[in-house]
Order: sequence, then C-alpha cells, then structure tokens
Amino acid sequence: MILAAIFVGLVALEHVYILVLEMFLWTTPRAMKAFGTTKEEAETTKALAANQGLYNGFLAAGLVWGLVHPDETTGPAIELFFLICVLVAALYGGATAKRSIWLVQGLPALIALIFVLVR
Repeated sequence: MILAAIFVGLVALEHVYILVLEMFLWTTPRAMKAFGTTKEEAETTKALAANQGLYNGFLAAGLVWGLVHPDETTGPAIELFFLICVLVAALYGGATAKRSIWLVQGLPALIALIFVLVR
C-alpha cells in the first residue's frame, strides 16, 4: 500500500515538474534541452506548451486527489483513472513526439498502476 502511494506521488510530482517546464520555463535552456526545441521553436510554440502544461497539471491534481481521498475504494479508483490517462498520453506522445516519453512518463505510471492494482 505504501509503495502504491509513493509511486502515485512520484508520477504526480513528475507532472507538476512538466507543468512548470511547459507553462513557465518553456523558453529557458533547461526546457529547450528537455523538449529538444530551439529558441525560435520555443518562442513560436509558447502558448501551445502552456496549454499542454495545464493538462499535465490536471493529471497531477487528479493523482493527488486520489491519494488524499478519504474513501478506501474511491481513492484508488481515482488513482487508476488518472494513471491510465497518463499512460495513454505517454503512449501517444512516445509514438508521435519523442520515444523517450515511454520511459520517462509511461514507465513510472505503469509501475504505479501495477502497485495500485495489487494493493
């Protein structure tokens, strides 16, 4: 049970970090390196990245909601829903944007999902 909470929390933290990169740091060297963009590309896609960051924030919020939900049945169900959303996003992102998304976002979500399912 504790491992499930730890991994769900790590996935949530990862998505908060992605939110910060995409919404607030998109045109910085750190974000450009992480997402493989040039300064020109980053400036051109700044609004789009902020929108993506907001969606990552919703994923993180949902995972946290599941973690803190007081009902023993509802909390894990919420976690499962949002972990599946993260996995679907990672599968699509890895197939269409950057394959490393499968490892960086998909794998932690899959591990968390497994721990939530077996608790």
